[in-house]
Amino acid sequence: MAIRMKATKCPTDELSLKNAAIVSPRNFPDDVKYIEVSTGPGQRFVFSIERHDDIPPNCVGFSLVQRKWATLSINQDIDVKPFNFDARKNAECIVNVVLEVDFVQKKVTTTEPYDTDQMAKDFIMQFAGLALTVGQPLVFSFMDKKLLGLAVKTLEAVDVNAYRDNAHMEPKPTRFGRLLGNTVVTFEKAENSSVNLVGKSKGKVVRQSIINPDWDFGKMGIGGLDKEFNAIFRRAFASRVFPPELVEQLGCKHVKGILLYGPPGTGKTLMARQIGKMLNAREPKIVNGPQILDKYVGESEANIRRLFAEAEEEEKRLGPNSGLHIIIFDEIDAICKARGSVAGNSGVHDTVVNQLLAKIDGVEQLNNILVIGMTNRRDMIDEALMRPGRLEVQMEIGLPNEAGRFQILNIHTKRMRDFNKINPDVNNQELATLTKNFSGAEIEGLVRAAQSTAMNRLIKAASKVEVDPEAMEKLMVNRQDFLHALENDIKPAFGTAAEALENFLSRGIINWGTPVSSLLEDGSLYIQQARAAESHGLVSILLEGPPNAGKTALAAQLAKMSDFPFVKVCSPEDMVGFTESAKCLQIRKIFDDAYRSTLSCILVDNIERLLDYGPIGPRYSNLTLQALLVLLKKQPPKGRKLLILCTSSRRQMLEDMEMLSAFTSILHVPNLSQAEHVLAVLEDSDVFSKQELMSINKKLHGKRLFIGIKKLNGLIDMIRQTDHEYRVIKFLSKLEEEGCLDMGTGAQ
Repeated sequence: MAIRMKATKCPTDELSLKNAAIVSPRNFPDDVKYIEVSTGPGQRFVFSIERHDDIPPNCVGFSLVQRKWATLSINQDIDVKPFNFDARKNAECIVNVVLEVDFVQKKVTTTEPYDTDQMAKDFIMQFAGLALTVGQPLVFSFMDKKLLGLAVKTLEAVDVNAYRDNAHMEPKPTRFGRLLGNTVVTFEKAENSSVNLVGKSKGKVVRQSIINPDWDFGKMGIGGLDKEFNAIFRRAFASRVFPPELVEQLGCKHVKGILLYGPPGTGKTLMARQIGKMLNAREPKIVNGPQILDKYVGESEANIRRLFAEAEEEEKRLGPNSGLHIIIFDEIDAICKARGSVAGNSGVHDTVVNQLLAKIDGVEQLNNILVIGMTNRRDMIDEALMRPGRLEVQMEIGLPNEAGRFQILNIHTKRMRDFNKINPDVNNQELATLTKNFSGAEIEGLVRAAQSTAMNRLIKAASKVEVDPEAMEKLMVNRQDFLHALENDIKPAFGTAAEALENFLSRGIINWGTPVSSLLEDGSLYIQQARAAESHGLVSILLEGPPNAGKTALAAQLAKMSDFPFVKVCSPEDMVGFTESAKCLQIRKIFDDAYRSTLSCILVDNIERLLDYGPIGPRYSNLTLQALLVLLKKQPPKGRKLLILCTSSRRQMLEDMEMLSAFTSILHVPNLSQAEHVLAVLEDSDVFSKQELMSINKKLHGKRLFIGIKKLNGLIDMIRQTDHEYRVIKFLSKLEEEGCLDMGTGAQ
């Protein structure tokens, strides 16, 4: 029969640690060990009881933890009746109990290890016979350490009466039961708890997977970067997938920094963004490098500290269970320049680098952070930032190969294919072949340009702009749109200097004799050597000869024959007015850009002009000379091939400067020195008739000639403007005037 009683406070702190309800000795006889408390319809709780004289009759004392669990308030009326486990039909005795552990005072935590085996023994000694219910909170004082809060997670019990008949009976989950002296107690860390549990009685720790469970690697939208992404995952995230205990046993430290570097538009920012989405972590903090800098003293360093503040707070609170905090620095070279390299006495850049180093790998280093830096200029970043323990995973995000370009084109044309807005004649494999050295951003731009060309067909530009009313049905992007965009709209930053080469080859190559054909043949062999897989990766050729011999045109022809995706011209014309330092930096940039392409060709035209050579003095730029000597001998990175074509009219000068040894080979480009050579050029020009050619041949026979192809072409252009009857006379007289022809008999 239930008795109406009142809820009250537990009289002492010591009694609250018993996790029992406190009653007056006058209310219940000594053989009653448990009571059932009813707080409302369907609200019943079973408590073990302790007797104490300070509790008034008809009152039950509950601790604060118990009152919260049973939603009791002081002086609340409750129905109480004795409860007897043994008298029940199903006398359930707990075989296994799993308890979640956390600190009672969460603000005051410690990383001191708690031995779960000793905790299990102490728990049984203190609470054997205690009535437990799933979800019930308990307070546990363990070896005078910090007070622990427990919560009953699961209970498994057997029916004692049934167990007598079937000794092999399996325990079953139950809602409540009685703790026995041989009950197996297991402790698990509560969610977000920083309790450091050790020992065999530690239960399975359910950890949040570092990889987002909804993530689909097939939908990353990163084309051509599979190899790089796999390498980043192996280095930076593999250790975070395993439990901290295993990582601790290996003595392994997590990677805390990644540096993505490479040309603009190759997908560095996209990869960093996708890494943030892939990981089951906090929303990444994306910071543009220059945003950190502040005009007020100390504010730039404070901005760095604020980025890490949240991670620091969580690391102190949760320890190894802290979530991963990702901080992404775009244009990291803006704030992490090499210390001492920035002029001025403020030293802001230096202190920002120092602050960042202290946060990533300082005395109080954080283990719950991942810093991702992105830059186009890896060479500008302070070296201390790139050693192991800091931004130790350095991944070059280079220009995509053909397979990568095909993937990127598929990504950017997928929506058009889904909605049938692209013509079947568009072959992405063909476009991937045509877009050599295009970056991912440039391929995206190509697709946009093709789309705009297709849309333009449906716009009528009259007095006002009108769109075809059937545009939705008619709009279709076709192959011609892509080819138009390739030819007119989008040119790769690391592509061929087509305009410069066409300018050099405006007159074409006239094969006037054996010297030209043999030079082109040798050049073709050197191109094959540069391309060959077994080659060292660097082939440099000097084309030397007298002025106006056509060296630049032949070098341009060889560059065109190479069909390398990257061809750049390093010409003195582009550096007029440059200081020596600026000229060296520009030449260095051309070579650095070349190293980013798999196959590259650099045409260095007119070396003596680049070196500021003057025959009177003589004078030259030693700074530029040393830079060229270093770059001409520098091997490109592994897997990259570089062909260097240089031209010069001053072989002796280069020999004096000890520059000739820097070249793989030296090819001599001669002037025209025989009558048949000149006649071959005249025949190609179609200026003279057959009779005139015969007359010229007769006049030139046996005479000494010495004329450059460039000067001869200029002379032919002038003769075009002359009357027919005077052409032969004018041509011969001009040859003699220019000193290219000795009209005397015989050669000297």
